[in-house]
Amino acid sequence: MPAEAASDLDERMLLHDVADRLNSIADQLPLPDQIRADPVLSDLLDDEVRHLARLLGYLAGQHAVRHRAAARYPYQVTAAQRRLAGGLARAAEPTGAALASLGAAVHVLGSLADLSHQAPSPGQARAMSAGHQRLTVCIAETRTHLAEAAKHLRTAADTRPSPSAAPPVPAVSAAPTRTH
Repeated sequence: MPAEAASDLDERMLLHDVADRLNSIADQLPLPDQIRADPVLSDLLDDEVRHLARLLGYLAGQHAVRHRAAARYPYQVTAAQRRLAGGLARAAEPTGAALASLGAAVHVLGSLADLSHQAPSPGQARAMSAGHQRLTVCIAETRTHLAEAAKHLRTAADTRPSPSAAPPVPAVSAAPTRTH
């Protein structure tokens, strides 16, 4: 297998691996009917926030490496490398949004924990219900963002560039001729 084809395969596998990891985080999150404002959810959110933050850092770092390489050696960049860098960059935004949604879920969970220590009242019950609904929405938003990020990565991995997508080759101009 030629080196460029092997490199392309490695990069496609990398994108699929990161997409799988994003899907794994989504799979760890409770379904709407499983969401309870308890310490188990707190521990789960703690774990998944750390996993997701590492993946976001990885996406940003891998994109930065490829961006620098493309800037330094623009005529050595292949269409596959550009596709990989683009997939990493496109996945970063929904991954960051998923992390923000998990952060909001942590905030809501903290509010619910505080409400649970207040004296029972109709207002407290309404606030608990609204908080639980908001927590459910935060986790659903996280799942949606993770699915979007994984989709960007898989699309970049599975899209074959057309031959015309190759970077332009620098023109070599002939030495000027002198006429006397």
